[in-house]
Amino acid sequence: MVNFHIMTLFPEMVLNGLHTSILGRAVQKGHISIEAVNIRDYTQDKHGKVDDYTYGGGAGMLMQAQPVYDAYQSIVDQIGQEKKKRVIYVSPQGKTFHQAMALELSGEEELIFLCGHYEGVDDRVLEEIVTDEISLGDYVLTGGELAAMVMVDAIARLVPGVLHNDESAVTESFGNGLLEYPQYSRPEVWHDKPVPAVLLSGDHAKVDAWRLEQSLLRTKARRPDLYERYQQMHPPLEKKSRKKKEAAEG
Repeated sequence: MVNFHIMTLFPEMVLNGLHTSILGRAVQKGHISIEAVNIRDYTQDKHGKVDDYTYGGGAGMLMQAQPVYDAYQSIVDQIGQEKKKRVIYVSPQGKTFHQAMALELSGEEELIFLCGHYEGVDDRVLEEIVTDEISLGDYVLTGGELAAMVMVDAIARLVPGVLHNDESAVTESFGNGLLEYPQYSRPEVWHDKPVPAVLLSGDHAKVDAWRLEQSLLRTKARRPDLYERYQQMHPPLEKKSRKKKEAAEG
C-alpha cells in the first residue's frame, strides 16, 4: 500500500481529480490512500497569506517557508517521525519523470508531494524537507497540482491490486522500454479495415512475435531515442553470437 500526501493550496482540485475512476476504487479497497493537506491552514498570518515578495526584487510572489514546513510537520506527526518518507517537490528544475521512476516510487509506503505556486517556494524549506525534485517536462505550469496528480496516477497504477489486470502495467507503453503495439476490438472489419489475420489465428506464439515486431516498428518510427536504448540493452541475436564467438576465440 502507498499513502499519498499532497501539500497544496487547492485541496479540492487534487481530491476531485484523484478520487475518481480506477484510483477512487483503489482508495475504497485500501490499496492506496490519498490525502490533501491545505498549506494555507498552517499560515501564521492573520489574513491567511502564504506568500510574500522575494528578496532582491523580481516579478511575482514566493511561497513562504513557515506554512510549508508546518504543513509538512503535520504529516510527519501523523505518520510518525521514524517512518521512511519521500518528499517530492514538483518543479521544472527537477529530474524528468519517467516510467522507471514511477515503478521505483510505487514501492514506497509514504510519498509526500509539495505543489508550488506563484514564483515557487522559499529555497530554505526545500533544502530542509525535500528528498526529490521531479519535473513532468521542459515547460512551466501555473502550479504543481496537475503535475502531482499525473505522477500520483502513474505511480498508483503500478501498486499491486490497483489495476484489475496487473499484466496491463507490463505490456503497455514503456513497460518493457518500447511503445505499445496496435490493438483492435470488434467488429472484425471496420471502414473496410480488417483486424490483422495473425490476431485471429489463435497461435499465441505468433501473436506475441507480431506484437513485439509492431512495438519495435512503432518505437523506431515515433521514439527513435527509446528504440536506440532498447537496441543497446537487447542486441540482436547475431550480434550476441558474434560476441560469444569472439570471446571463445580470444
